[in-house]
Amino acid sequence: MSVPKYVIPKMINLPDRQWPSKSLTVSPQWCSVDMRDGNQALPDPMDPDQKLEYFKMLCDIGFKHIEVGFPSASQDEFDFFRKLIEEDLIPDDVFIMGLTQSRPHLIARTLEAFKGCKRGIVHAYIAPSDLHMKQVFGMERPQLIETAVASTKQIRELADAMPESDVRYEFSPEEFTDTDVDFSLELCEAVFEAWGKGTPEKPVIMNLPATVERRPPNHYADMIEYFCRNFSKRDCITVSLHSHNDQGMAVAATELALMAGADRVEGTLFGHGERTGNVDLVTCVNNLFSRGIDTGIDFSDLAHVAQTVERLTGMPIYYRQPYSGSYAFTAFSGSHQDAINKGVHKLSEAPDRFGMGWKVPYLHIDPADLGRKFERLIRINSQSGKGGIAWVLEQDFGITIPKAMQPELSKYVQGYSESVGREISADEVYSVFQNEFVAPNGPYELVGYWPRPDDQDPTFIHGEVKVKINGEEKTVKADGNGPISAFVNAMRSVVDLDFKVHDYDEEAIGEGADAKAMAYVPLEVQDTGVIYGVGSDSNINQAAVKAIIAGLNRIAKT
Repeated sequence: MSVPKYVIPKMINLPDRQWPSKSLTVSPQWCSVDMRDGNQALPDPMDPDQKLEYFKMLCDIGFKHIEVGFPSASQDEFDFFRKLIEEDLIPDDVFIMGLTQSRPHLIARTLEAFKGCKRGIVHAYIAPSDLHMKQVFGMERPQLIETAVASTKQIRELADAMPESDVRYEFSPEEFTDTDVDFSLELCEAVFEAWGKGTPEKPVIMNLPATVERRPPNHYADMIEYFCRNFSKRDCITVSLHSHNDQGMAVAATELALMAGADRVEGTLFGHGERTGNVDLVTCVNNLFSRGIDTGIDFSDLAHVAQTVERLTGMPIYYRQPYSGSYAFTAFSGSHQDAINKGVHKLSEAPDRFGMGWKVPYLHIDPADLGRKFERLIRINSQSGKGGIAWVLEQDFGITIPKAMQPELSKYVQGYSESVGREISADEVYSVFQNEFVAPNGPYELVGYWPRPDDQDPTFIHGEVKVKINGEEKTVKADGNGPISAFVNAMRSVVDLDFKVHDYDEEAIGEGADAKAMAYVPLEVQDTGVIYGVGSDSNINQAAVKAIIAGLNRIAKT
């Protein structure tokens, strides 16, 4: 093709840019536009009751700037604004925000909606890009500035008529990233002067949107730094960001633009919005939180927030969405599972080793801080490893599998997952453990075992065993230097097998009167190797002999 459709966007001239060496150490101000920008993009926009529930949720989470809607767009939008104000549903520290185009009759209707509010932000916008001016408005630059200035003066006049209300002003040069940055500065300077009352205490919000993501994130950061450097009264404005995600880089663009000097971020929970959506505030907020920055936003019960948003909007959250997706903290890979398992068990060493309380392989943030439960961190399928399987049994059932036994257990769990051809549940993992190690089928069935201390030497044990072998009950007696030794000697007399019992592991499952002992007993057989049996009983000795019977049944199956 002689004329390409697309060209590489040109960077602005900023050779001494400072933002690449900056670090984010404080939180920006957060503004939710879920109820306007997010809501207008839903296939089925929220009704007033749903919007009210959403608004209350945003307040509970901690948002202080909430764009409630577009009051001039419809009677429903107007009425919802009025409901919040007239029924005193707005917390005293929350600013409600309403959007308007820079058109006189829409501005008048918008300010009418604000009457009686305690704190409000009137948000006016106009697009100064050549694309909009030439293709949409049919305007030249002086006309566009004149329109924006006239709109700003009208808003101020109507706001001044409400002295009981704290009405602030936000102006957006829409498509900022597609506009000549010097023209954006000229426009915003004219708007600031027209408002006439921007101060450090009550700054004008200059919202500089990446309305359509056409540039890489570093270009956005350059433009923000250039704007911040060159605006005449920087201390009297709040520089706000509004990134869309058309190229999938809204979060990166937002973070770099904050490094470049911006003060405020507009976005939506989970990125709802036109086309590919707005910047995801859940990701932005939690990114900063995971770096130790106090964000002022409470996502400690993120699962509830996600469920509420899904229910009210009808939009499902992607299962790998950062922080909130059902798989966000899940590992299927065996090596990942093993590393997570080991890392969590060594968390107590993290402060000394790494200077921080949370440092776990593959988990950059503690899921518990977001209300996520540990038992779903590791999911089991045919790719899962021994560490992950051990983790599931420990987290869900309190069972700590000895390290030496884990490879053998893993083989059976993986085989089961392959046979069913899917991920398997924790209950299924437990069932495999029970069927293969605790109660395997086989020729031996323990009827009872009675160890009795010798009258002269209580460390010497006389054991009596009743056992069924292929359904035939037998009673055998033997002695030993302990209950387990006596049992092994008794069983050797009735099984055609020379086996040895090595040191075994034991643990208590549960607490108090309901606690049970779990014994993991390795049986060594010549030419077979070590095979584990597992037993459970309220008495540790009885648990151990049950484990030996389980191990003998497993050996009989080999």
